[in-house]
Amino acid sequence: MKKYIKYTAVIFFVISIAAKIYAQQTISTHQFTDSINFNDKKEVSLLDKAKIEPYWLTVTYEKTSHLIFPSKIRYVDLGSEYLSAGKADGVDNVLRIKAAVQNFEPETNFSVITEDGKFYSFDVFYSSAPAVLTYDLLKMKQVEKQKKSEFMFGELEGYSPSVADLIMESIYHRGKKIVRNIYSDNYGIAFSLKGIYVQQGKLYFHTALNNTSNLPFIIDAVTFSIVDKKKAKKTIFQDQTLTPLRIYKVPDKVMESSEESNVFMLEQFTLTKDKILLIEIYEKNGDRNQLIEIKSSAIIKAKTIDFD
Repeated sequence: MKKYIKYTAVIFFVISIAAKIYAQQTISTHQFTDSINFNDKKEVSLLDKAKIEPYWLTVTYEKTSHLIFPSKIRYVDLGSEYLSAGKADGVDNVLRIKAAVQNFEPETNFSVITEDGKFYSFDVFYSSAPAVLTYDLLKMKQVEKQKKSEFMFGELEGYSPSVADLIMESIYHRGKKIVRNIYSDNYGIAFSLKGIYVQQGKLYFHTALNNTSNLPFIIDAVTFSIVDKKKAKKTIFQDQTLTPLRIYKVPDKVMESSEESNVFMLEQFTLTKDKILLIEIYEKNGDRNQLIEIKSSAIIKAKTIDFD
């Protein structure tokens, strides 16, 4: 009986030692893992410091709400099937949104990215009678800058939209013409190239459109194309169409007896001697189209941008 008690005590002692070792190993293991004890951790993530506070709005099933953005809408993501949204017909900066389900709860959300690189986040609640149905975000742009962040678009390759706009604005306000004799002038409309600039792999074309007639010049489209010199003389045969990455002061119309200028950003390119760049402006419901030809030598002489 004494031997049995002795063996039992030894076994119990060994089990106790093993339990202590296991507990120590467990504690030690947890100390070196990346798991987070959310009860002890007051700040779970550093991303908390970079969060974008959302706007909030109410929507209803019977009526449509409209949000007017400062720039064209590029992307919309709805948080759930509770919402129905789309761009307004013929307008690229107005979003229509309404409830797709009556009395949904709890709240849902959606986000929008605009062409100027801004990101907007919204929390949405249901209301049978929303107090506001139209929101103009342009008015809030200066008041709540912290609620929007810049989004780098791939084609800008490291440029933020704000930096691109600053460069283009700087060019726009330069009154001096640095390019000579590249223009077209007919039907009371004069279209000219004021300058070509280069900055970090991007070309900037500064153009001016002067209307000396008594009729407004309504712009339908502006095109950039690289063509063969011989083909350009016979017919406008487009070998390669170029799309501007950004436009400062998007051309819309030039009123009678007035002038407007614009800046177009394009990916850097060069031309061979047998090619030329054509910039053409088409008049809406009219035939006063304007065309200018730019040779390789003019592009090679593009000026760098000095901000001093």
